[in-house]
Amino acid sequence: MEFALLMPWYVFLFVGAFDFGFYSYALISAETAARVSAMYSSASPSAAADSLTACSYSLDQLRNMPNIGSSLTTCTASPLVVTATYVASGPDGGAATSVTVTYTTPQLIPIPGLLPGILTINRTVEMRLRS
Repeated sequence: MEFALLMPWYVFLFVGAFDFGFYSYALISAETAARVSAMYSSASPSAAADSLTACSYSLDQLRNMPNIGSSLTTCTASPLVVTATYVASGPDGGAATSVTVTYTTPQLIPIPGLLPGILTINRTVEMRLRS
């Protein structure tokens, strides 16, 4: 009898833990994608603004996400937008690159007031040029 009364709470807790776990994985993956793309873009001034190749590096890092998969090949619209820009005067005064990865998660189970159904993640990494 008590189990039947507590079952809705168990389901609620499971859904919350599932959503939170997925959002955590998405945050870590987006940060990794931005960092890897910035490492490529910091190789030279010509690569600093190469959004196309930065996109391919980000896609490689986000392939396990359900709305990316193997079908997505561009990074110009939702669910994935990647931009790489050349920064003439970075944080230490030297030339740098700035890579921004914007990832939108698929619709999950929303918990009103606690977890949204869709989360948009923005990660920006700025890295000094190596050459």
